[in-house]
Parts: sequence; structure tokens; C-alpha cells
Amino acid sequence: MMHRLRKSSNWLIAYVGVFLLFLYAPALLLPLFAFNDSSVISFPLAGFTTQWFAAVLDNDPLHRAARNSLIVALSTAALSTTLGVFAARASTRYEFPAKRGMLGLVMVPMVLPEIIVGVSLLVVVVQLGLSLSLLLIILGHVLICTPFCTAILGAAFQGLDRSLEEASIDLGRTRFMTFVLITMPLVLPGIISSLLLSFTISLDEFIIAFFLTGTEATLPVYIWGQLRFPQRVPGLMALGTILLVVSLLLLVCAEYFRRRGARTMGRQEQGGFF
Repeated sequence: MMHRLRKSSNWLIAYVGVFLLFLYAPALLLPLFAFNDSSVISFPLAGFTTQWFAAVLDNDPLHRAARNSLIVALSTAALSTTLGVFAARASTRYEFPAKRGMLGLVMVPMVLPEIIVGVSLLVVVVQLGLSLSLLLIILGHVLICTPFCTAILGAAFQGLDRSLEEASIDLGRTRFMTFVLITMPLVLPGIISSLLLSFTISLDEFIIAFFLTGTEATLPVYIWGQLRFPQRVPGLMALGTILLVVSLLLLVCAEYFRRRGARTMGRQEQGGFF
């Protein structure tokens, strides 16, 4: 029996290893070629260099695209998280007609193909006679990020002990002040996690930005345009390496705050924070 269990465990480890290699091997090639001293993306490697990272630092159009992406991502994170707070609060604290249907509609963009969302938004923009701009990209990103924020914050609000809010109201605080002084600090890890996740999704999103961008391109759209020039691909590898590291750091931070919020709720359920 032990031999059979050990054999099954070895097969499971091998399967997980192959799966992780298949999943992350393309991403691992980014830093590999970013430090390669050749403008040709191929093996064998020519040597070690940091010139492609220096080229990224001296590229003004890239800097403008990065600035546009930061504006879009920060605005999207703030708006999506705000809407997520409202939706999560309403879904966990109140009962109203067609509640399940409305919440389902809020979550629909999470499962819709982005190409469909992008084309639909472009059709609406053209019919309304609006000009393509960063504002429209922000609105499109808010549409796809709000369901993720709602899911994260819904879990945070669901685990909140209502007796704490009731005690605050009994002691004379208004509902608004109770929300600000009691509820918000308790769900703050979920809010931070929501901000980081929506920021990451918006920063990396390409399809909607491609359809709605005007004269000011975001970073993914800029990268797509540069792929037409083979000599610029190594610089894009360096840029991709930087974005990969930033995205991983943001996701690690988001997961940290999510786990911190879960531990806080766990201590709360056991009878207190101290």
C-alpha cells in the first residue's frame, strides 16, 4: 500500500511539474532574451547585456504610453473598487427585488469575451458620435474590472460581524460614520486587494484599449504596434520583463492583503482581535 501511494505521489509531482513548465515557460523566456546580446530572438544566446533595458529608458513614445496606462489603471482601480464596495455592501446587507438577477448582471462582464465587449463599446461610441480617448478606455476597463472587485469585496463584507456595526449605532454613531469608522477599516485588506487586482488587469488589458484608443495609446497597444519592427523586439522583451515583475509583485501584494483580511475575519469570529 505504501509503495502504491508513493508511486501515485511521484506521478502527481511529475504532472504538476510538467503543468507548471507548460504554463510559465513562455514567461520565463522574456528575461532570458531580454539580457541576450543579440537583436535576433533565437538560440544559442549571444551573450549577456543590459542594452535593451537602457533602450527602454531612452524611449519617449514608450514613456508616454506608460504614463497613459498608469492614468487608465489608477482611474480604473479607484472607480471599480468604489462600485465594488457599493455592490458588495448591497448584496450582503440588504434584500431587494430581483437581487439575484441584478448581481448576475453585474458579474456578466467577467465571462464575456473581451473581443465582444470591445466591438460593442466601439459601436456604441461611434453611434453616439464620441471621440476615442483615454476616458473611454477607463470606462471600458471599469466594466470588466467591477465584477472582480465585487467578488473580492463581497467575501470581505460577508465575513464581517454585523454586531460591531450594530454596537456602533447603539452607541450613537450614524450609519455613515459607522461605515467610515468601523466597516471600512475592517474590510480595508479586501479594498487594497481589489485595488491592486483591478490595477493589474487594467494595466495589462489590450483588446478593449485597442478598440477604444485614439491618438494616445496605452502601453499594450504601443507594444502591439512595435511588433512590426523586428529590430525592436529585444527592447520589447526587456519591457515585458519589467511588466512581468511589476505584475507579479502586485499580485503577491493583493494575495497578501486577501489572506490578511481572511485571518482578520477568522480572529473576529473567534471572539475578538486581541
